[in-house]
Amino acid sequence: QVQVVESGGGLVQAGGSLRLSCVASGTSFSSYNMGWYRQTPGKQRELVARITRSGNTNIADFVKGRFTISRDNAKNTVYLQMDSLKPEDTAVYHCNVQRVILGLTNLDVWGQGTLVTVSS
Repeated sequence: QVQVVESGGGLVQAGGSLRLSCVASGTSFSSYNMGWYRQTPGKQRELVARITRSGNTNIADFVKGRFTISRDNAKNTVYLQMDSLKPEDTAVYHCNVQRVILGLTNLDVWGQGTLVTVSS
């Protein structure tokens, strides 16, 4: 099974920045679709940003203009650059790895998550 490891979370003041990293093992990283999701108690898990194997990105409206997703295939890594952080961004952020072939998902792996806490 593909191993997914997130890092970069921590405590930051409102208005500050963090960069989350997600490293996925395997020899087919360039074929993976990668996404960042976040979850807080009592709320549904929500998509923050996603990047496909071709480099196309989707970013949630509530973080547009503040967050950027990118990938470095040579390092098997996807990044989430978070700027102008707000207290409402506080959540556990999870990295998701998917591979889709002919419209069917044959790989779906989640990391353990990294906690981001934004203080006011």
